[in-house]
Amino acid sequence: MTERRLENRIAVVTGASRGIGYAAAIALAREGAHVIAIARTVGGLEDLDDEIRKAGSTATLVPVDLTDYAAIDRLGASIHERWGKLDILIGNAGIGGAMTPAGHLREKDWNQTIGVNLTANWRLIRSLDPLLRLSDAGRAVFVTSGLAHHTLPYLAAYSASKAGLEALVRSWAAELGQTPIKVNLLSPGQVNTQMLKKLYPGRDLSDKATPSDIAPAVVDLVLPDQQHSGLIYSVAAGGWLETGPPRPIA
Repeated sequence: MTERRLENRIAVVTGASRGIGYAAAIALAREGAHVIAIARTVGGLEDLDDEIRKAGSTATLVPVDLTDYAAIDRLGASIHERWGKLDILIGNAGIGGAMTPAGHLREKDWNQTIGVNLTANWRLIRSLDPLLRLSDAGRAVFVTSGLAHHTLPYLAAYSASKAGLEALVRSWAAELGQTPIKVNLLSPGQVNTQMLKKLYPGRDLSDKATPSDIAPAVVDLVLPDQQHSGLIYSVAAGGWLETGPPRPIA
């Protein structure tokens, strides 16, 4: 039997009911991880649970809206009580937000986009950092977007949220430099998901990558022997991107 590289490791995956989060959760489970799957959609989580069981692993389903920040705080306490540690955090959940000129953005649309894409990830870090420190090889990956750098009209809130996420994650990674924890960002490129369909209505996306195409990269980034930290891994480029002053990458 093939060795499962994440046997007995505990993984949190947000946005796990569909898209990249769904595919990543299954891929982690196939490698032996117990997946704590977080999403708003109960039906999608139940489908995920069925697939994870088929993969010979187990899941804990957490149906919650990530803007319920108190629930994120409780999540850390619950994980500590049940498992005493966390090995993997996948911050995948995100929304595209309203497509409108920056000057026309409604306050509630701005707050929702920043709340899901940025603030919720900060709350996850605050809640789960102590648990990752209790792992022998804590790993965290957050899904970003090329739109954090190469912006488009009418997506100001989304671009700002991803640029903020990158700064947040890189700062956290620097703070963890003397620990075994490795924290990175994943830029999946254009993927055939509901979010991309919303951004490009009516466009044929059949030539785009699928969430299952992205999942292996997620797994690779959370393996205990993965030693990069504070960088962006680009699926399209097939390698690491520098995010600051030039420095050697082994």
